[in-house]
Amino acid sequence: MDKSPQKTAEKPARGRSLPDVAEMAAAIRKGNRRALARGITHVESSRADDQEFAQKLLAELLPETGNAVRIGLSGAPGVGKSTFTEALGGFLTGEGLKIAVLAVDPSSARTGGSILGDKTRMEELARNPDAFIRPSPSGGTLGGVARRTREAMLLVEAAGFDVVIVETVGVGQSETAVADMVDMFLLLLSPGGGDELQGIKRGIMELADLVVVNKADGDLLPAAKRAAIEYKTALHLMRPKTQHWTPEVQLVSAIENKGLPEVWETVRRYEEVMRETGTLTEMRAAQSRAWMWTELREGLMAHVRTHEGTKKRLASLEGEVARGEVTPTAAARELLALVLKDG
Repeated sequence: MDKSPQKTAEKPARGRSLPDVAEMAAAIRKGNRRALARGITHVESSRADDQEFAQKLLAELLPETGNAVRIGLSGAPGVGKSTFTEALGGFLTGEGLKIAVLAVDPSSARTGGSILGDKTRMEELARNPDAFIRPSPSGGTLGGVARRTREAMLLVEAAGFDVVIVETVGVGQSETAVADMVDMFLLLLSPGGGDELQGIKRGIMELADLVVVNKADGDLLPAAKRAAIEYKTALHLMRPKTQHWTPEVQLVSAIENKGLPEVWETVRRYEEVMRETGTLTEMRAAQSRAWMWTELREGLMAHVRTHEGTKKRLASLEGEVARGEVTPTAAARELLALVLKDG
């Protein structure tokens, strides 16, 4: 388990030396937790030297990636994502599987700070030798997914983990980001149905491959059963993402560890169908292309903000746009022309 705090330095430290790429890659292949944690830290760092090192490390490990089952987990705050993840993780490790959880915490909009409390909420799983939990700040990324979550996922796959769960913030933002990096999108909901169903964004429901109604126990069991029926009805009114799979709804009690074998059996069935039809290969290829374009957009934005030819003009242009003196499109084109002009 990664217990070391994340450190991000804004300025290069004097005499700072990076580890050997081949040595760290070899250690990660052997499942060394410390090496894996350090590798992810390099991946998440905004420093230029760390990013260069991270890309070399990823290139070295790329052949060992792609063998894990990738699951995206989302749900509103309070639905029990951490409790469900811990329960499912305990079940999977009991089945002889190794599980990695990339839990994305909400970053402060003012300070950029992050709570990073998922290890506290998943104490039992955090102590499990066959589990690895890595909390990462979302950094305000759309969809509640850290920008480097995809690369962290590749590293844990190279370390030999069989299942990777990306647990998103789930605060109502677009969840397309997580759907573009996982095999299966699991939406966790609470009992209620009725009014609650009206509050669920259609776009999120359309992304779901499996809907799990949590807290199906005790006095909430009847409500959970009613909610499951309503969610099934709602899913039937939506067009499936693929012709080879119809989204399902299942009941779970994470506290009582009920319904977990059925959830995992559904995940395995989904993976088998996607592999046999070639859909999984096509989907991952499409995700890689989307990832490339996302990196290109992010890189261009960063270049515009730091480019010598645009930094001075950027502040004045923002003021002109705010005052209605220049259209946003004209301002953007001027900045782009400055970047292209200077190469």
